[in-house]
Amino acid sequence: MREKIFKISQNVICAVAGITADANVLVSKLRAMAAGFRCSYEDDIPIEQLRPYGVSLLYAGWDLHHGFQLYQSDPSGNYTGWFATCVGKNQQTAVSHFKQESKDNVENMTLEDAKKLVMKVLFKTLDRKPTTERLEVAELKMVEGKLVMRFVPDDEVKELIVEAEEACKAAASTD
Repeated sequence: MREKIFKISQNVICAVAGITADANVLVSKLRAMAAGFRCSYEDDIPIEQLRPYGVSLLYAGWDLHHGFQLYQSDPSGNYTGWFATCVGKNQQTAVSHFKQESKDNVENMTLEDAKKLVMKVLFKTLDRKPTTERLEVAELKMVEGKLVMRFVPDDEVKELIVEAEEACKAAASTD
């Protein structure tokens, strides 16, 4: 039985490495994309259009072994654990700001401190001023021994934005 090389369509084959179950899901997705293209255009799919997932993910969670954790995975399948990171445009600049701003306070940082830091970094790295229409903020925390996920309401996000703007202006005036 072949496990590493798959026929996707008449014009495409695919070799995989990694977790077989994950590969099977992606191969099925590629086959569906190729078949859909053939049905729509009566032609073979151009190979460069075969990318089952073109996204980066951030996922946060908690477990008994390591406590709170933040991981990032990218379209190539790489994943990395972080204290603080981001995905998207200006990622490198934002990660640099996270490292610089948190280097002396990582162990003692509270959830509120972390939210303020995130907003300050967003303020410094986004092309436009952050607004509640452009941001979604969620938090994970332990409440009475249970993990709770909460979407931060717009009014709280707005307060964080105002604080970040004031902090950035104050820092700029002392430079």
